[in-house]
Amino acid sequence: MYQRPFFCPPKILFLFEIIFVEMNKMKFNSGVFKILRNKYVIASLLFLTWIIFFDENSIVSHQKNKRRLYELKQQEEYYRARIEADKEKLEDLKAGEEKLEKFAREQYYMSKPGEDVFVVVDHD
Repeated sequence: MYQRPFFCPPKILFLFEIIFVEMNKMKFNSGVFKILRNKYVIASLLFLTWIIFFDENSIVSHQKNKRRLYELKQQEEYYRARIEADKEKLEDLKAGEEKLEKFAREQYYMSKPGEDVFVVVDHD
């Protein structure tokens, strides 16, 4: 019969015993089932399952982190482009009063007293 290791809880051992007894009753004596009944194969499969799905640094969490890193890099590129555009606008605003007036008229539709502002929308 199956020897019990000293570190396993009895409920788990009972389940393993039932599985092994039922496998012997059902005549699972082909080559594949003999390999799967090996305690080292079972331990390896349990270890791989634990590493792939349940560990803190599992492959699943690694893939999630990889995807998140890609998204963050895309955001970084977007914000770097926005920073460059804002720096150019700031330089234009610091260039002089004419540029400042042009910016105010275009962005905020400001006008001098007595002027009318018409907004033309191009539907392309």
